[in-house]
Amino acid sequence: MKDLKTIILAAGKGVRMKSKTPKILHPVCGKPMIQYVLDIAKSLGSKKICVVLGHKNEVVKKILGAGISVVIQKKLLGTGDAIKSCAVQFQGYRGDVLVLCGDTPLLNEGTVKKLIAKHRDSKTACTFLTTAVQNPQGYGRVIRSVGGSVVVIREDMDATGEEKSVKEINVGAYCFKSQDLFQAIKAIRPENNKKEFYITDVIEIFTKDNKGIETVMTDDIKEGLGINTREDLAFAQGVLRRRILKHFMLEGVTIEDPSTTFIDNDVKIGYDTTIRPFTVIERHVRIGNKCVIGPFCHIRAHSAIGNNVCMGNFTEVSRSTVGDETLMKHFSFLGDAQVGKRVNIGAGVVTANFDGKRKNITKILDGAFVGSDSILVAPLKIGRKAVTGAGCVITKGTTVPDGSVAMGIPARIQSRRKK
Repeated sequence: MKDLKTIILAAGKGVRMKSKTPKILHPVCGKPMIQYVLDIAKSLGSKKICVVLGHKNEVVKKILGAGISVVIQKKLLGTGDAIKSCAVQFQGYRGDVLVLCGDTPLLNEGTVKKLIAKHRDSKTACTFLTTAVQNPQGYGRVIRSVGGSVVVIREDMDATGEEKSVKEINVGAYCFKSQDLFQAIKAIRPENNKKEFYITDVIEIFTKDNKGIETVMTDDIKEGLGINTREDLAFAQGVLRRRILKHFMLEGVTIEDPSTTFIDNDVKIGYDTTIRPFTVIERHVRIGNKCVIGPFCHIRAHSAIGNNVCMGNFTEVSRSTVGDETLMKHFSFLGDAQVGKRVNIGAGVVTANFDGKRKNITKILDGAFVGSDSILVAPLKIGRKAVTGAGCVITKGTTVPDGSVAMGIPARIQSRRKK
């Protein structure tokens, strides 16, 4: 988006999470919560994304990726001080600055677009996002004049009795004119109960200077939820999970029981696929068209499932590819496996992919029939239309030739399969 730069506030310790992991790195539906905010900034075409870090900043830097500017807030003196830390990065810039919080994964891109559009149409110094809630405890109240104009944002700890009854709250997403923002930041003072510099004090400064302030109200009060506790994290996970499931159902995927289906972000599923109850599908999974997955199926990250595949009761797939029309209906595990088309994986089949030092590859070529309770000790290869007998153990380094039958413990090649 032309003349837009973004600041993401992510320096806090998140002490209420009671975790050694920085709060913003806790995953929500398979993705660190800050990544949702970064994705919004990127999708808007922000010319620069500046992330303000403090607590355990070296750990957070590793997941930010290329093209992200990092500013370290040396002392955690509040959101206003965090913005002030970015001043050098914005010297000479006259465009708009979008300010978002790194712990708000429920924020919608569409809402942020409306915020920016309103800001540019109104040509105000600041436009910020609000919502109305029945219980505003813990949130900054939006205080308006008799005429309806915004006067100040009053933080919860500093609100008076009458101000505490205000239902309209600050969500924590702002769009500023850059020069107005950094000029006002210089004037804020820590005159509050926490003795911190609040970005919200900029609103009162704008009011005193007769600079325009606008708001956009979202009807979805969940958008403004900041993640502060494990309970908040679980709630956000539930909201995002429902959004993900709704998306798939609108795209032609049947989900028989959304209440017991867990699908991470960054999953792709083809049309007319059915997801049965108690199924877990992790991030970076690709599933084709007309598949049946579950019940009680677990597909781990970085797996790819072809078209017309059936994966039934108590099956698990990890870092594996499965070809079209393959059947895997009962009690089986594929780990680091490359499975071809029209393969039958019998009940109780296990790929023993870990040798204590590394994960090894199992290759099963097109048309193979892997008998029930076969143990496949990787690395190994099962050829086209080959058969493994029920209960056999294929030892590491073995190649079962095309069309052959392997039986026994350890398995031996018994004969050629009739074609």
